[in-house]
Amino acid sequence: MPVTFGMLVFDGVEVLDLGGPFEVFSTAGRLARTADDEPLLRVLTIATTDHPVRCRGGLKVVADHTLDEDPPFDVLVIPGGVTAAVEADAGVIDWVARRRQTSVLTFSICTGAFLLAATGALDGRPAATHWEDQDELARRRPDIQVRTDVRWVDDGDIVTSAGISAGIDASLHIVSRLFGERLARRTATQMEYAWEAGRTTEAGASDGP
Repeated sequence: MPVTFGMLVFDGVEVLDLGGPFEVFSTAGRLARTADDEPLLRVLTIATTDHPVRCRGGLKVVADHTLDEDPPFDVLVIPGGVTAAVEADAGVIDWVARRRQTSVLTFSICTGAFLLAATGALDGRPAATHWEDQDELARRRPDIQVRTDVRWVDDGDIVTSAGISAGIDASLHIVSRLFGERLARRTATQMEYAWEAGRTTEAGASDGP
């Protein structure tokens, strides 16, 4: 069965936090097909509104669905960017908390970790975020074990990554974890992206290259 990635988008989202993982998962879906020749991986974008979302830097994106439509998906993806307004939106945070519970995997990129942290999901767990924001995340949520020495952290049902390009590395790791390293390497080759599989250094966490 295809695996669907549901990606939250919002005003101020970092373009590469959104586009990097989208490219990895959609490229893998072009390379890996079901018996009916459908993509094995699919990506849906979801926003609070059906109007265009303005990404950081000015790019406009129209999401596939709204939060009210609440489409089904398997993996929740939370990009970063300028997140203060989204963190203050109780409707978004409640949606993230609920959909994390129904997803087989939750993946945050960069400051997307702050949205996930706002639900309490990262308390008592290791997590990564952009290097500029590590101290702030640790200050706000002292129960989180903020990792400063890795590009991503795989803690079972939650994967968090450091900033921007690290989201591509973590996305390829997720493809490798869910569908095998061969597909992840084919995806990286198709993207002409230099990637090496991570190595497990401790229980429940994997380090990036």
